[in-house]
Amino acid sequence: MKTRTEEIAQAAKAAVEAALWAPSIHNTQPWSFGVSGDEISLRADPDRKLRVSDPTGRQLMISCGAALFNVRITLLALGYEPEVRRIPDPERPLLLATVRVRPGQEPGEHVRLLHGEIERRRTHRSGFTALPVPDRLIDALVAEATAEGGHVTPIRSDASARVLAALTGAAQDVQSQNRLFVLELMRWARPPGSSRRDGVPAAGYPTDPRRTYPQHFAQRDYARGHEWGMAPDERVSASTGLVALLSTAGDSREDWLHAGEALQRMLLHASAYGLSVAFHTQALEMPELREFIRRHLCSDEPPQMIMRLGFVIDESESVRRAPSEVLE
Repeated sequence: MKTRTEEIAQAAKAAVEAALWAPSIHNTQPWSFGVSGDEISLRADPDRKLRVSDPTGRQLMISCGAALFNVRITLLALGYEPEVRRIPDPERPLLLATVRVRPGQEPGEHVRLLHGEIERRRTHRSGFTALPVPDRLIDALVAEATAEGGHVTPIRSDASARVLAALTGAAQDVQSQNRLFVLELMRWARPPGSSRRDGVPAAGYPTDPRRTYPQHFAQRDYARGHEWGMAPDERVSASTGLVALLSTAGDSREDWLHAGEALQRMLLHASAYGLSVAFHTQALEMPELREFIRRHLCSDEPPQMIMRLGFVIDESESVRRAPSEVLE
């Protein structure tokens, strides 16, 4: 029979392994973990920060927040209570959170539902089928984000959706002319046959992204002119899907962590009901466009993510680093 110390160590290891499946910008996986006794520490990996498109580290923090939620939900699913401290030591900026493994209770159905989607969830990079997202599911996703301190706003107005699509396209065009942006993107684009376990693999996006309708949201050019990617699925209608914004009340490092936790909780719930999500961060990487969105489309809250939600038939592959690469 295992001792309590051994059981806690096993739970901590399972939580770290689950964290690796969190979404991250360009699948950079910008985190590392430490386990000491009953405490798990989450740290930012500065070598994986996007210094051109994410100089403040906002997107890095959101990515790490998503990983933190996976740690929390895994411990809950195993019958433990995670005791979380976010930004516990301002003098150690890379230490983003600590999680102590405390005695808990039998997990409820909702915890088990979310935990079961951790490895099944995938980021989508194309259009959706014409199936609409049910209002009841939209309401549930809004509630999931709210529970983590986030605010999801479904964009019901065609005019507002067109504005977001136009800003995304404008940012994409500007970035594609910036050599430093392009070089940074190239670092995280994986050619076919690559053995690396990070970045965006060639099987993770369509060879020829079809325009989405009624609004077209520009996609990242990971292929850079090469014939990489998946063949487009002709069964998919290339619908835009439901456009939504994720925002937070504040814009501090802790708010960014909460944004990642809210995002991941919402994504896992969406995945449980067959809903996929595509991200569009280009406009939020340009301060002047992000400020415009905050003032005119976000009820004056700082926007943290632009996304599209919808149903797909098949999903793309995903790659993750081994636990030994991230566990110190």
